[in-house]
Amino acid sequence: MNVSQLVSVVITTYNRSDALLAVLRGLERQTDRNFEVIVADDGSRAEQQKAVQESAVAQSLRVIHVWHPDVGFTASRIRNRGVAASRGEYIVFLDGDCVPEVDFIARHRLLAQPGFFVNGSRVLLSPDLTNRVLSDGESISGRSVVYWVTQRIRGHASKLSGLVRLPDGALRMKRRFSWKGIRSCNFGVWRTDFERVNGFDESFVGWGHEDADFVLRLHNSGVERKNGFCATEVFHLWHPEAARNQESKNAAVVRARATTTVTQPTLGYSQKRINDDVLITTLG
Repeated sequence: MNVSQLVSVVITTYNRSDALLAVLRGLERQTDRNFEVIVADDGSRAEQQKAVQESAVAQSLRVIHVWHPDVGFTASRIRNRGVAASRGEYIVFLDGDCVPEVDFIARHRLLAQPGFFVNGSRVLLSPDLTNRVLSDGESISGRSVVYWVTQRIRGHASKLSGLVRLPDGALRMKRRFSWKGIRSCNFGVWRTDFERVNGFDESFVGWGHEDADFVLRLHNSGVERKNGFCATEVFHLWHPEAARNQESKNAAVVRARATTTVTQPTLGYSQKRINDDVLITTLG
């Protein structure tokens, strides 16, 4: 991917301004500066919005804050709205509790390739380390090998892959659709491919599998998967698991679609938005 091409980082968040600010601080330290940040806010309360909008880091990054009212878990809808507010030729989706390493943008740019999307991975952090990041302001981006080996030995990090940087190549490519390891918390895709499959399916509500559906439709449209392991890892801040009331229903939809060649969602990115309730604020 050309160094002149703009990367749009679309970050989903909901009522976790402390975690989101840690993510923004990680983005502020990036070695590759040619990116924009869009916060896709799935209905956070006013005090949570204020904490982000008035922060120095959001002002420094000139964050675009996209918000709609809280009507439940509607990640697909707010991601689509975030993309609509972005300008980049390449889009990286990131969750608001996943702190990037300092070369996160640079590595996504390195792996970006026409005809492929990049599925990144994550390092899970313990409640204790998460608390040190959120309450004590401990930085986890740009830390040494000794730091992370120590965290791993003490049980505060699930793995050490965040330290390793493997080159691009054929071993990263997966030619067949698979559910395994699909995470839109760290995911890169060309805007043209996103638009070709009409984005995320907004008929998916509640936790689960809207990302698998998106990947399936990309696959059916001819876009292949590239793994971002040992290159684009993010540090996932601990939190209790979300309610999964809709998981089985959402999974059933993806399983049914997996037997077809469908590329279009039931309710997609390009839908008409009459009297839309989205608020967009540009900071900085």
